[in-house]
Amino acid sequence: MMLNQPASNGAAVCPIDWAGCLSQHEGWLRSVIRARTGEPQAVDEVWQEVSLAAIEQRAPLAEVSKAPAWLYRLAVIRSIRYRRERARHKQRLSRLAGGTNGCPQPAEGPFEWLVREERRQIVRQALSQLSGKESEILVLKYHLRWSYARIASVLGISESAVDARVFRARERLRQKLANVLEEETES
Repeated sequence: MMLNQPASNGAAVCPIDWAGCLSQHEGWLRSVIRARTGEPQAVDEVWQEVSLAAIEQRAPLAEVSKAPAWLYRLAVIRSIRYRRERARHKQRLSRLAGGTNGCPQPAEGPFEWLVREERRQIVRQALSQLSGKESEILVLKYHLRWSYARIASVLGISESAVDARVFRARERLRQKLANVLEEETES
């Protein structure tokens, strides 16, 4: 049985079922984390931090409807923090290693697999050159196939703002892809 707790303004607050809320929004939040960190192996680590922060929050949310936007902001903040920590770690390692770096052997496979992997690599390279917001909005729209309305409600912006962001992100991705392909043909 959940007991109502008094809020700071005197109104009763019904505690949010964070386990249920986290499991409900886990899929798209993991995609946001992946887009923001750029590292698939970082998703689990950052997700654990987001989950722990949600459960241990100091000031309970008054409305369940605000949870997705709050979780989104929390995921973005934790992702940025992760990227900063990783950058510092890489700098320390490169100083310690003296700049030496081993080159992994390329994987071999059928021609179709190789072409598909090269395309993925080109797209990933272009996406990594976009800002976190740009890559994130493209992931939500095209990878997760979310509607503008859903994106707008989660990000806390209007649908026209989502439309504008998607348009700008697509244009920047086209530019980056053209630059990457141009660099590939010059090599």
